[in-house]
Amino acid sequence: MGLMFFPRGGSAQVARYLAGALPATGWSPTLVSGSVGASGDDGHAPTFFAGLDVRAVDFTGALASDDPLAADPPFHPSFEDRPGAADRVFADLDDAAFEHQVAAWTRELAAAGAAEADLLHLHHLTPMNEAAARAFPDVPVVGHLHGTELLMLAEIDEGRRPDWAHGAEWAERMRRWARACARVLVLSEDAARRVPDLLGVDPNRVAQAPNGFDPGLFDRRPLRGAAREELWRRWLVEDPRGWDESGVPGSVRYSEDALAALRHGPVLLYVGRFTEVKRIPLLIGALARARERFGRPTPLVLLGGYPGEWEGVHPLGAVEESGAEDVFLAGWRGHADLALGLNAADAVVLPSVHEQFGQVLVEGMACGLPVIAVDAHGPATIVDDGQTGWLVPPDDEAALADALVECATDDSERAGRGEAAYRVSRARYSWPALAEGVAAVYRSARAGT
Repeated sequence: MGLMFFPRGGSAQVARYLAGALPATGWSPTLVSGSVGASGDDGHAPTFFAGLDVRAVDFTGALASDDPLAADPPFHPSFEDRPGAADRVFADLDDAAFEHQVAAWTRELAAAGAAEADLLHLHHLTPMNEAAARAFPDVPVVGHLHGTELLMLAEIDEGRRPDWAHGAEWAERMRRWARACARVLVLSEDAARRVPDLLGVDPNRVAQAPNGFDPGLFDRRPLRGAAREELWRRWLVEDPRGWDESGVPGSVRYSEDALAALRHGPVLLYVGRFTEVKRIPLLIGALARARERFGRPTPLVLLGGYPGEWEGVHPLGAVEESGAEDVFLAGWRGHADLALGLNAADAVVLPSVHEQFGQVLVEGMACGLPVIAVDAHGPATIVDDGQTGWLVPPDDEAALADALVECATDDSERAGRGEAAYRVSRARYSWPALAEGVAAVYRSARAGT
């Protein structure tokens, strides 16, 4: 199993849970992953994937070099274009940089035993696919699309980024890699419908593989009263990891007085990165619009945002522009901490307009929370509007504000939808059951059927 990126996003969570659940289905995975930092750091692969057979590719030295993508091993590129970021967008890399990536990942996959593997499960479409095609042509590949690669491809196809000098070459490569896969895993019914035409893949080779949750970690353990207050005090006052435009963890700090809003009122929780498609400024604007109708303090906690990484308007800038109150940046935390944060909240909000799945929705539902999301792509297949949460039109601040108000002010409705969300999540999205479906795809790919 190959993951080019160091652990920081949803695909890393999928790789971790899937690799942990696969042995029960008869498959023994070795995970090759990028890594940043020392033991105990969030981006350190051996720490993040503890308990698994993981072969880490250390990017720490590359990040300290003048050109991280020219180092050996080179730092990974990105599907997102963030000026000044070390991980430059794939579509701006020339042939020489591409070949450098391929050579590095050929070496790393070979060292991990790829030539003797029954199959290669490669997350995203990256130069790892090229390495596999050249060096291990007889080993079947299962490709796993997580959505960010499709967003970059759409920008290239629609001509929105003429400044990407090598976009056309990367689009052709990604399509070639997808067509070479024995099977292509996608996250939702929506993706299963769109991917064959988008990538030129035979629909019969596309399999739906939704993300799931660890039922042992994500469960109803609600923090109320003093226990809830203590968690938010620890995260926001005693161990602050929120950050401003400086990118320094802990640069946003809160006083004891600011915690008053978190003690009693319903807490809304956003979890994820601060990228443009997530629409965090839209969420903050909707919160400001709804403020007069809440009737009581209704705080919004933003959990996540990798330090130094954001697109568009920074959340603090959106707060200032909108006049929103009671918005808290809790910073980037470990996955075990996410279960705590969910249990110290009352609803999950994800305004993202291009979410191929919506991992945090499933994890929030598993903790008994209703969810508010956009009626498009993956979230539309996860959330039953009116039953397990609220679905709103994309980029509709007024509709999002209305959903926030109903969720925050109708305690009975919020509790009922949370109970339904809990039942649905456990029936549909528990990792042990989902892993068996992936194992069946493996068996088919290996057999060539």
